[in-house]
Amino acid sequence: MWRAILEPALLFASPFAAYTIYLILRQNYPFAMEHWTKGAVSTLTLAGLAIVVAGMLAFGIFAPRHEGAYVPAHIENGKLVPGRLQ
Repeated sequence: MWRAILEPALLFASPFAAYTIYLILRQNYPFAMEHWTKGAVSTLTLAGLAIVVAGMLAFGIFAPRHEGAYVPAHIENGKLVPGRLQ
């Protein structure tokens, strides 16, 4: 469950982290309000949303697929056999 929340959150935060690193490399104080204008924040937000959508599409398209029939868990000779793909 955490993976479903953490991956998009990290993808969304990546433009903000890149902008912060950019400010640090330019030797600016990244927590000054003058660097975080409405235009900069809205651009970073739109970029983050675009990255999340592209990332989730890529994860969905390139995710490994298991082929075969699912055999549910069952009892054999008095023992529980876990479910598996066959």
